[in-house]
Amino acid sequence: MTITFGVSPIAWINDDMPELGGDTPLDSVLKDITEVGFAGSELGGAFPKDPAELKSVLGRFNLDLVGGWYSCELLTRDAEAEIAALQGHLALLRALGSKVFVIAETSNAIHGQRNTPLNTRPHLDEAGWVQFGARLSAVADYVAAHGLKLAYHYHLGTVVQDAEDLQNFFRHTRANVGVTLDTGHAVLGGIDPHQVIADYPERVTHVHCKDVRQAVFDATAGKDDSFLNGVLAGMFTVPGDGSIDFDRVMTGLKAIGYSGWIIIEAEQDPAKADPRTYAELGLKTLKDAARKAGLIEAVAA
Repeated sequence: MTITFGVSPIAWINDDMPELGGDTPLDSVLKDITEVGFAGSELGGAFPKDPAELKSVLGRFNLDLVGGWYSCELLTRDAEAEIAALQGHLALLRALGSKVFVIAETSNAIHGQRNTPLNTRPHLDEAGWVQFGARLSAVADYVAAHGLKLAYHYHLGTVVQDAEDLQNFFRHTRANVGVTLDTGHAVLGGIDPHQVIADYPERVTHVHCKDVRQAVFDATAGKDDSFLNGVLAGMFTVPGDGSIDFDRVMTGLKAIGYSGWIIIEAEQDPAKADPRTYAELGLKTLKDAARKAGLIEAVAA
């Protein structure tokens, strides 16, 4: 079993709110990521989209491209249309050697809307779940045929947010549809991440570790505010700075034989939460947890 630690650049440059770090030079971000000790980074909006250029940029910092978020619209178009739409993203990931395809349904999502309360987020009826599951499973087949594992990212403000949604998701998708185990979105969405690891080990394809400040969420997005305003208020943070038990997360991953990337991802205002300082805390927390779980010899970064 090999576990490798990577990071999302969202703490440095927030693609959903460009005012948060949008003027930060990419080289500065990648320099921080390397010097903190990460082996790879997920794709960010500031990254070049030309494969040769991106390979050159990441190569200067000896970083792998882990993967990157892809927004699908399977509630409004069929699998064939989605497959046609994802060609550029898939080609970029394959050219850089990525093994995971992170995807989330966004056709009716509200997480990117500053003035839309999170509690108005969309839901699917049974017919919607049947159609969505079939289409997503077909996309997963296609992605797998091209050498990548599909890792669906449940997310606040989308049709897969809470425990009931996730049960419907598993019930209506085939086993080839994995998930991105995102600890922060799980806890704030009412999903027990430890239970997901235990009950669906074969579906855990990718891991995002972020911590939460529950009281901040309860007073903002968990009440009557938007997802983005919750982020701005600080409802997310890195492992070791919130309430999630990452010793237990790592123990659970060891128990199921998880092999792959573990990504630290915590969108915060970089003017209030220095990305490098928080990344250092997050990585130390996860490495300490890996050591306690008996994973230390498997840690590659």
